[in-house]
Amino acid sequence: MATLTQARALESILRDVSREAVMPAFLRAVREKKADGSSLTEVDVASQRALIARLPEIVDAPVIGEEMNATQQAEAWTAGADGVWCIDPIDGTTNFANGVPVFSLSVAYLVDGETQFGVVYNPIADESFHAARGHGAWLNGTRLPLRKPATRLEDAVAGIDFKRLPPQLAAALVTTPPYYSQRNFGSSALEWCFVAAGRLDVYIHGGQALWDYAAGRLVAEEAGCGQGVLGGHPLVADPAVRRAVVVAASPSLYDAWQAWLSAHLG
Repeated sequence: MATLTQARALESILRDVSREAVMPAFLRAVREKKADGSSLTEVDVASQRALIARLPEIVDAPVIGEEMNATQQAEAWTAGADGVWCIDPIDGTTNFANGVPVFSLSVAYLVDGETQFGVVYNPIADESFHAARGHGAWLNGTRLPLRKPATRLEDAVAGIDFKRLPPQLAAALVTTPPYYSQRNFGSSALEWCFVAAGRLDVYIHGGQALWDYAAGRLVAEEAGCGQGVLGGHPLVADPAVRRAVVVAASPSLYDAWQAWLSAHLG
């Protein structure tokens, strides 16, 4: 069973890797473009390599990393039926490469597709969001959420990433937004955690991979958030499929958010 001790040990590893492999290259990394159009720097690869070297200190298990190819990811997923690590070595690579101080390292340990413990670490703010299944969600030792969320959708602050959203829904969010205000931070893992903390009330992203949500999803779940995919179905982990994820800071707000989104899908 997952414990907070494991989550805190993972937190320590992410802090070490950030200090040694990531932050020395901040403002100096060169951004390249991968085949899928997303960003990559040599620091992503170095961070992934450093994390893989350290994770057996907690659990010796196969690893799925964002910077692996699809075949390697599928092999690790199959081999990790009894437990698998999922790594996003830098979530928010474009921010990192451009000097925007909003990015994170995100690592989760999953069994049967369910995250057991995970950490999302923002080195610029020195904020570590961590959770263990059944043991709550935490930010640097303070239990989440930090504040009470909005109770009505019209009062909500929304995290909206328009990437891959259906065009009619994206247009409706622009022209007739149902919320109070909108933000987009450019780090999917952190945005899950911002909902968990109460910094955002609702959130939608049109296409997240497993490494985008594996850790942040558990943080949100343990903080009492509602979450699923666009259309209201459960979010099922799969490294081969991108998901349109929907999150809200409370179950009732989640229901209202999903209802509005469904009504504007066309």
